[in-house]
Amino acid sequence: MKYENITKGRFIIRENRFIAKVDINGSTEICHVRNTGRCRELLVKDAEVYLEPSSDAKRRTRYSLVAVKKGERLINMDSGAPNKAVEEALKQGRLFKDITFIKRECVYKDSRFDFYIEQGDIRTFIEVKGVTLEKDNVVSFPDAPSVRAVKHVNELIEAVKEGYGACLLFVIQMENVDHFTPNAENHREFALALKKAREEGVDIMAVDCAVGADEMVIGKDVDIILQ
Repeated sequence: MKYENITKGRFIIRENRFIAKVDINGSTEICHVRNTGRCRELLVKDAEVYLEPSSDAKRRTRYSLVAVKKGERLINMDSGAPNKAVEEALKQGRLFKDITFIKRECVYKDSRFDFYIEQGDIRTFIEVKGVTLEKDNVVSFPDAPSVRAVKHVNELIEAVKEGYGACLLFVIQMENVDHFTPNAENHREFALALKKAREEGVDIMAVDCAVGADEMVIGKDVDIILQ
């Protein structure tokens, strides 16, 4: 997936979940943050950030923040990017083989999963989770307790019991990491649910991404360690 007309800036402050101030060539701009997560380890003062200009001239925020430099690593933090990158990969025949049908945002019981695919007689729900939290080259999810994430895991288990395939796909919005593990310290319930899901037949996958200032593309498989 590609962005258009990317501009580089320096992060100043995040005023709330959606709004940040960024310095662009000496001018302070109000920007939209495309990630409602905490991202405290990413959005630090003077961090190098990358922004996409808005096509809506009437919008208050002229730019959207899509990526940030953490040390020498560029991390995409656009929460919409994982689904776009996964859809692109699915259509290219990557991640899953012999796909005959793809549908986005498919309702199952009380959940809306990101993708539904068919491979002949095999019908599979896919839930995508973007991962931006990294420490010592290990990535984890979530960065804050998420009741919704646990609900998704539990309903993937129910889908398996009803004969569907089910996959929880962690899209790591950076590259060259050691492995993925659930963030049990922040949300033990999610870590336990993930372990149960694997035991019940849910496919747990993690892939990294090649990240540039103006693009993010699904890369290679990443090892998963469940506590």
